Amino acid sequence: MNDHSKPQPATARKSGPLSGKARLPGDKSISHRAFMFGGLASGVTRITGLLEGEDVLRTGEAMKAMGARIEHNGAEWVVQGTGNGCLLEPAQPLDFGNAGTGVRLTMGLVGPYDMKTRFIGDPSLSKRPMGRVLDPLREMGTQVLEAEPGDRLPITLRGPKHAAPVSYRVPMPSAQVKSAVLLAGLNTPGVTTVIEPVMTRDHTEKMLAGFGAALEVEIDAEGVRHIRIEGQGRLQGQVIAVPGDPSSAGFPLVAALIVPGSDITIENVLMNPTRTGLILTLQEMGADIELMNRRSAGGEDVADLRVRSSELKGVRVPPERAPSMIDEYPVLAVAACFAEGETLMEGLEELRVKESDRLSAVANGLKANGVDCTEGETTLSVHGAPEGKGLGGGTVETHLDHRIAMSFLILGLATEKPVTVDDRAMIATSFPEFMGLMADLGAEIE
Repeated sequence: MNDHSKPQPATARKSGPLSGKARLPGDKSISHRAFMFGGLASGVTRITGLLEGEDVLRTGEAMKAMGARIEHNGAEWVVQGTGNGCLLEPAQPLDFGNAGTGVRLTMGLVGPYDMKTRFIGDPSLSKRPMGRVLDPLREMGTQVLEAEPGDRLPITLRGPKHAAPVSYRVPMPSAQVKSAVLLAGLNTPGVTTVIEPVMTRDHTEKMLAGFGAALEVEIDAEGVRHIRIEGQGRLQGQVIAVPGDPSSAGFPLVAALIVPGSDITIENVLMNPTRTGLILTLQEMGADIELMNRRSAGGEDVADLRVRSSELKGVRVPPERAPSMIDEYPVLAVAACFAEGETLMEGLEELRVKESDRLSAVANGLKANGVDCTEGETTLSVHGAPEGKGLGGGTVETHLDHRIAMSFLILGLATEKPVTVDDRAMIATSFPEFMGLMADLGAEIE
């Protein structure tokens, strides 16, 4: 995406009942890791169902810049890896665009390498703090040669001659920090340990074990997870079928709940229990969501979701649920606009450091469209207006945030007046099929 291109506004209008089947793009978290682990493994990795959004493709380009070979053959991506410990120093800066997951995990991956690596990104990514990943890397011996104030991009790292394994207790629930430290441990002699008091999405652990890493997870008497990885082992190429992204599923799912008369099926959704907080919360609100055809694919649980329009009621969403739905709060806030009573979301501090200050962006977008809401330091309270009476008519500032753009286009499908977002261009970073998929279900977005 050209960062200097003209904004592309989009407007959503009150729609008739949504119907049909939707098949989602691949899960973003698993897609990033498939490129990374395949690029690092010995032999060939074959990937189907990959999310071909800009964020993931940036990770693929970074792995190619460090020696991996990646080819796209029809529906399959074929990755020839370098072998663990054999990444090459990139000749040019690694440009991650808007990809927060890609840049943080790659920093962990290259941190222990005795080479210089420069990371750059777009204006949105360049505002995001990277210190939470850089702190453990510094403990392992990585030097931060260059960084903008607050440990922000552009950042240049220099790995040590001999990295030191660490035992690192993550200070906040963050799958990205956990993953970065585990990836750093891959090329570090000895055993690197991550101590995780609150469990976050566990794709890194599952996939590394699948690629052959010597990794073990132990849960102590207090329920704290201790994840240990033995460095300098061999990873072997795998065959990976990426399931559908549950974060992307949230958009058609909430649309079907709030547009009267809707009945849709969303196929092949990842149902990893660390990722299903939105579905659980919506069911507590009274959502008619039926899980069908439950099965296992590539070591992960998947299912098809049948979703019918529902009368929702407000609930309290506890802070401990945040790690399992951190990307879904914007679209949950949209569902809350149509629920009877108050929906209180707690423990949202992580939203302050997403693609935008996502908490403020959501609250401001809701207020611009007549929604009664209150933004706290770590909370958001929404008082719903069943049937969307009096709602809509505003223009939402997306702040280059794809999830803000998609969430508010969903809002406009059920409000009295249309809802406009100031730019839809960045939707391509995570869900390039969004506009077409929603149109096929009957949504009126232009």
